[in-house]
Amino acid sequence: MKKIAVVILNWNGASLLKQFLPSVIEYSQDASIYVIDNASTDNSVKLLKKEFPSIQIIINKDNYGFAKGYNEGLRTIKEPYLALVNSDIEVTKNWLEPIIRIFDNELNTAIIQPKILDYKKKTDFEYAGAAGGFIDKYGFPYCRGRIFEKLEKDNGQYNDEVEIFWASGACFFIRNSVFSKLNGFDNDFFAHQEEIDLCWRSFNDGNIAKYCGSSTVYHVGGATLDSGSPKKTFLNFRNSLFMLTKNLPSKNLLSILFIRLLLDGIASIRFLTQGKFKHIIAVLKAHYSFYIGLRKHLKKRTKINKNNYFKTNSIVYQHFVLKKEKY
Repeated sequence: MKKIAVVILNWNGASLLKQFLPSVIEYSQDASIYVIDNASTDNSVKLLKKEFPSIQIIINKDNYGFAKGYNEGLRTIKEPYLALVNSDIEVTKNWLEPIIRIFDNELNTAIIQPKILDYKKKTDFEYAGAAGGFIDKYGFPYCRGRIFEKLEKDNGQYNDEVEIFWASGACFFIRNSVFSKLNGFDNDFFAHQEEIDLCWRSFNDGNIAKYCGSSTVYHVGGATLDSGSPKKTFLNFRNSLFMLTKNLPSKNLLSILFIRLLLDGIASIRFLTQGKFKHIIAVLKAHYSFYIGLRKHLKKRTKINKNNYFKTNSIVYQHFVLKKEKY
């Protein structure tokens, strides 16, 4: 058995597989490579069997989304380290070596993210993860190299190795034992922010997440669900509230949820000024779904780490009021 498994979740992404699998195969010779297919209706499986016979294929019975799709597909994968990689990721030479080194030498490090640059503009960091993720007091995620929509150029400023709070699901390394212990991603999230929730639960369990700047990948972004999609707005707003409910220390839970709901209302007003009426409806649906699922997610609260999980009190205030655009 090899030490690391590169695992790509696919749904109707035949063109992406054809474009990006060659780099994965070329630069992952020390890894087992799997594609988990979420019941694609295009020719993805046929393409894999014909053009990439070395790839191991796992076929899910339905399109389970990101969270359950990985949970179901990873059940039979036994390699000790997992690299969960989006189908729109181009990897680079020696991208796995520094990751494996950290896992081998730092037993408390459970999750790692590489440097994620924009495939379409390779001098810039990419939105989904950039140089490692953090979260503010009210559950708003941000990254080194990306504050809301503001992206930094890669000038080597994050060519380091540091502890972070969350790693991007676009290229997410995790110990298989930790993934199993924490029961993987939360199936109820379907997609979006499930990786932050998993990182938070890992943090609650006493583990460390790290960013490794000596491993680089390029991400297209928005290949499955466009950033302007109301469905993406719904999932992000709803899942963020679920995540706070599951992971916040008890003393902070009610006050932070209340403030977060108010801030979501302000976001809706901003959508109104932008004429994004479908996104306002998406926020309302997210809040309704949150209230319906509140009791269920309260029951998911288990071990809570009372140490500070946030780097700033409010990234919304820092960015929109104080106009800070860089980490």
